[in-house]
Amino acid sequence: MSIKVSDLLKHNFTLIAGEGGLNKDVDDVYICDLLSWVMAKAKQKSAWITIQSHVNIVAVALMADLSCIIIAEGVEAEKETIDHANEEGLPVLNYAGSSYEAAIELYHLLTT
Repeated sequence: MSIKVSDLLKHNFTLIAGEGGLNKDVDDVYICDLLSWVMAKAKQKSAWITIQSHVNIVAVALMADLSCIIIAEGVEAEKETIDHANEEGLPVLNYAGSSYEAAIELYHLLTT
């Protein structure tokens, strides 16, 4: 099953950048904070959950063709990250809970 990034906004996810990409499909979820690992292992069209907030996460998500980035634990994205995500139309969302809790919520959305 697939959902749209915009569907996440109806739940506990808050958009902080990349409004132009809200129509992207989310088919999977990937959780990792090691950027090289994400580039090598994440599936295309995944929602990527991380606590990283620096501008390099946008480049990694674009290279891996990910649908969005979810920054968990209430971590705030750096201004440069927000600006670059807006330029690229890559949705960046914030989630106040843990990466685990975000993954559970996404799992329910993808399987129901």
